[in-house]
This record gives sequence, C-alpha cells and structure tokens, in this order.
Amino acid sequence: MARLGKDLIRNKYLYMMILPVIIYYVMFHYVPMYGAIIAFKQFVPAKGILGSEWVGLKHFEDFFSSIYFFRVIKNTVLLSFFNLLFGFPAPIILALLLNELKSSIFRRITQTITYMPHFITLVVVAGIIRYFTLSDGLINDVIAFFGGDRIAFLQQPGSFRAIYVISEIWQQVGWGTIIYLAAISGIDQQQYEAAKIDGATKVRQIWHVTLPGILPTVMIMLILALGNLMNVGFEKIILLYSASIYETADVISTYVYRKGILEFNYGYSTAVGVFNSVINFVILLLANYFSKRVSQNSLW
Repeated sequence: MARLGKDLIRNKYLYMMILPVIIYYVMFHYVPMYGAIIAFKQFVPAKGILGSEWVGLKHFEDFFSSIYFFRVIKNTVLLSFFNLLFGFPAPIILALLLNELKSSIFRRITQTITYMPHFITLVVVAGIIRYFTLSDGLINDVIAFFGGDRIAFLQQPGSFRAIYVISEIWQQVGWGTIIYLAAISGIDQQQYEAAKIDGATKVRQIWHVTLPGILPTVMIMLILALGNLMNVGFEKIILLYSASIYETADVISTYVYRKGILEFNYGYSTAVGVFNSVINFVILLLANYFSKRVSQNSLW
C-alpha cells in the first residue's frame, strides 16, 4: 500500500487524467450490471428489481426452447462470421496498399476519402443504403441499364447479409487502417534495406517484413473482434430490417429489442442479453488462449 501511495503522489497528474475514464466505465458499464439480476426475475417496474418475483432460470429455458432460438443464433453467427471473414482483412490490405504509394499527396487524399464514411451517422448511412437499394434506386438503374430485372433488395432475405457486410466494410475500412499504418510505421527500416540487398521483391518484403512486423497488432485486433463475435451492429439492422427479412436479419440484439422494448418482457430480454454476453466472454477467453499458444501474442 505504501508503494501504491507513493506512486499516486508521484504520478498524480496522470491519475487525474485517467480519472474521468474510470468514472465513466464504473457508472455506465459496471453499475448497470446490477440490473442483470432481472434475468432471473419476473420483473415488474412498479415492484422494482428487489421486489419482483424470483423465477430462477425460467427465462433462459424459455429462450432455449423458443422457435426463434436457432434463427437468431444462426443469423448472428453468420453475419459476424462474414463480417469477420471479409471485413477484418480489408483494413490490413488497404494499409499495405497505402504504405506502398509513392505520392504522399495521393496517399493522404485516399486516406481522407476512405476515412470519411466512418464519421457519417448510421441514420444517414441507412438512408443511403435504402435509397441505393430501392427498386427504382441507383443500383437497380444500373441493373436495368444492362437489361436486368429490378429487385427490391431490402425485401429479399437472401440479399440482406451481403448488403450489411459490404456497407460495414465501406464504413469502417478506412478508419481501421489507422492502427495498421501506425504499426507499419514502427517497423525498423533496416529490415527493408536488408531484404532489398537479399533481392526481395516488394511482395516478398510485404510477406517477410511487413506482415511479421504487424502480426502482434493483427492478433490483438483479431482477439478483440472475436470477443465481439456475437455483437452484431444493432443500430444498423434496426434501421434497415423489416418483418419480410427477419429470416436472415433478425439477430440476438434485435430480438432483445423486440422482446424488451416493444413487448415489455424485460426479464426475458435481459436473460437473452446475459446469454449473449457469456458466449462473447467464452469466445474471448478461447481466442486469447489459442493466440497465445500459436503466436505468443495475447491480451493477457
């Protein structure tokens, strides 16, 4: 304790800087966890959390036996998997390409253009997607121009996953390159010089110098991505989906929204949310374990 006290005194200004962040996480991330108790209760707002009837695992059993259980799990896993499969390597590839550009002006312009979608609010993004995918929208105008039939994409269950993943890549790829470009800039330039002396081509330099140099960053980002595997973008789906595409668009978070907010079944929706969080936590632990065993890189 004496050592901790000395450290607090010596670095008091640093601790003061981090204090607002700590308060934020305690108030908005840890204190609300108390409300998870209602997953085990038949919550009635008028009675409060402690006054509501205790029902144990009833809500979990109802969810596991629900006809929607396999649908929401499958949709959540598939959307996350496709987003991870195509979306995770996209910023890495873009960062590698930007790093090879000789013109700094063109590189900055490209970076700015790819960063911009990240700062567009989801409401506007959803509006753009809806406008482009209407039966008389831009995409269908192009299809019709080449002799194809017009399709109401957001009314077709089979089209939703592609629309979601493509729009996620478009919106996040530029922002994601910031981390990888920073990691690339930290690679010792002497390694590239040594590779050139050995006759390595650009592709060989990327494969044997750049990629190994950013591997720790890639693995940390992959672990974090896997830890959020079951957390599909709730807001975008809510803004895009309708009853006609529930078959492929209904995920755990939207199911929780419908049950909790629209149907006022607070205990049931909380139980589903707790189940989702536990699955994410287990995946995070497994991803961290295997990353540590395979690449010696991990969060802890």
